[in-house]
Amino acid sequence: MDQASGSRQDDAHSGLPVCYRHPDRETGVRCTRCDRPICPECMVSASVGFQCPVCVREGSGTGHAPSASQPRTIAGGAVAEDPHLVTKILIGLNLAVFLLVQVRPSVLESLAIIGQWPPAPFHPTEGVAEGEWYRLVTSMFTHEAVWHFAFNMLSLWWLGGPLERAMGRSRYLALYFVSGLAGSALAYLLASPGTATYGASGAIYGLFGATAVLMRHLRYDMRPIIALLVINLIFTFSPGLNISWQGHVGGLVAGLVIGAAMVYAPRERRALVQFGTCALMLGVVLVVTLLRTAQLT
Repeated sequence: MDQASGSRQDDAHSGLPVCYRHPDRETGVRCTRCDRPICPECMVSASVGFQCPVCVREGSGTGHAPSASQPRTIAGGAVAEDPHLVTKILIGLNLAVFLLVQVRPSVLESLAIIGQWPPAPFHPTEGVAEGEWYRLVTSMFTHEAVWHFAFNMLSLWWLGGPLERAMGRSRYLALYFVSGLAGSALAYLLASPGTATYGASGAIYGLFGATAVLMRHLRYDMRPIIALLVINLIFTFSPGLNISWQGHVGGLVAGLVIGAAMVYAPRERRALVQFGTCALMLGVVLVVTLLRTAQLT
């Protein structure tokens, strides 16, 4: 009895919630229907996330519990019938641009991030510093080499699907675009002005960061995602591969920040913290872009 009492006291000071059916067990997982914390013994796998045994019984009986809330993802998003729809659309957009580049290779220089072209009055395009800010977005969907496209799309499917399921569509889409823009902004800031930078890698690294945060929150084994991330970072900084480390680092940092906001935001101010963090990161992107533009003009 003394040991059990001591365990409960330790839990009270740990900051983590305890399972509502087993008060001596800490947990970072909540039932997707009633939102009450549940431990691994109480987790019943559902189409999205986990449900507690009480909600499973009530859902399979005469009806839902009056006190049960609508099903929500871990991050508080609405549960969708197709939890991979946004990921499929993003892959489709990347595929469409990739095919366009294969048919018309000249379009690549109009979509990639280019800070400023060297003086050449006959050149058909300009750069971000000349007002073509749209490149910060179009570059996120642009690939030239088949291996580059294939690697990024496989990563998007493996990482994006589970994240979309865990966060919900709007939060997942915000994570993807803000991470991609953060990678674009850092590449614009630190890369040579005449260097063409493109690829979905900034957004993909944002998904890496958010996945690591989510796995930590759910108390999953972190070693696989850390090993995969380290391997990718080794390739990123390997000489001779011509990889934009700026885009990767910018996306990774944004993904870590936004991922933490998504899964650790207090429930009573969840949307405010989550989308407020996204807005803050967009503000950083704007400031970085303005500073770099001022340097080049």
